[in-house]
Amino acid sequence: MTTTTTFKTTLLLGACAMLASACSTGPSVADLDRQAKEVMRAGFRDQGIAKIDRLNQDAANEACSAALGAALPEAKAKAIEAANLTTVKPPTDGVYLGDYKKGEKLAQNGRGMTWTDKSTDTSANGGNCYNCHQISKTEISYGTIGPSLVNYGKVRGVSDPASPAAKAMVEYTWGKLYNARAYNACSHMPRFGHLKLLDEAQLKDLMALLLDPKSPVNQ
Repeated sequence: MTTTTTFKTTLLLGACAMLASACSTGPSVADLDRQAKEVMRAGFRDQGIAKIDRLNQDAANEACSAALGAALPEAKAKAIEAANLTTVKPPTDGVYLGDYKKGEKLAQNGRGMTWTDKSTDTSANGGNCYNCHQISKTEISYGTIGPSLVNYGKVRGVSDPASPAAKAMVEYTWGKLYNARAYNACSHMPRFGHLKLLDEAQLKDLMALLLDPKSPVNQ
């Protein structure tokens, strides 16, 4: 081995040793997580109706964030789903479907919950559904984060409302809109009812959009 080669090898080994030492004495994962949270909080402030408490995570958010996109252990996922299912409240009058025409307007409306809104009244909020789903066959621009909703009610047998299967699907759909994490622990879908993003009347109108045979979803 030449002197030059020996010198290069020595430098390389020294550099590797320094890197290993730096990595072993660097901040822990917990420290990095704490620092990241501090940076986030330092970068936000209360502004209008948008408060800093929006950065607070519940148990489901914390678990799903820590998973970094990986699937949660089955037991953990089931526990999160069970906890969120307990938050789902049925309609106060027992009626699940509203006006599908109002529901379509809601689905195509992405406004609400911004700092420029004058109050926390949710009645003017939109559902922003188009941002993740295809809603009708005629749409040419829509998001694909969620599945297509075309023929949602038709393919699920809700055209026969007297059947037990239809009743179960209606209740499931309501629960999915109310708190999607009751059925999918790390769902990206907004928890419209649980977080009071939409009111009961708005949820009923979205239900009608999905399930009413006359709605554009089922045509």
